[in-house]
Amino acid sequence: MKALVINGPNLNRLGRREPGIYGTMTLEQIVDHLRVWGASCDVEVDHVQSNHEGAIIEAIQDSEGRYDFVILNAGALTHYSLALRDAISSIVTPVIEVHLSQISAREEFRHVSVIAPVCRGSISGFGYFSYRLGLEAGVHAVSIDREKKAGVNADKP
Repeated sequence: MKALVINGPNLNRLGRREPGIYGTMTLEQIVDHLRVWGASCDVEVDHVQSNHEGAIIEAIQDSEGRYDFVILNAGALTHYSLALRDAISSIVTPVIEVHLSQISAREEFRHVSVIAPVCRGSISGFGYFSYRLGLEAGVHAVSIDREKKAGVNADKP
């Protein structure tokens, strides 16, 4: 299985940016952990980070047919980017939304995710472990999709 992890604006500053909110791990450390976790689940993990909305949109569009699922931390784009929402809804690849902080417990403008309705699911508030949960959710989503396609009853535990 292959997963693409996409990180949006300012996430390249993790470890230095507001460590009381986002923790002290750098993005590189988080991705390293995710690759180890992925290997333990037979998931190859690729990573893209950009501070540019268009580059993130292109990464999402290019993921289709190349990756089994996407883990997306869109940063601030989560709250206002309809273009990002449209990119997610234009692909069949499952997208799992993740956030380090609990966005519903933060500033009012962070309470709404315009991308959540077009993502397979959302995980927030667990720090760097949100990515691990996103990885597990992606593997689960792909497994369920494959079972449904094969006609297996995917509702059974």
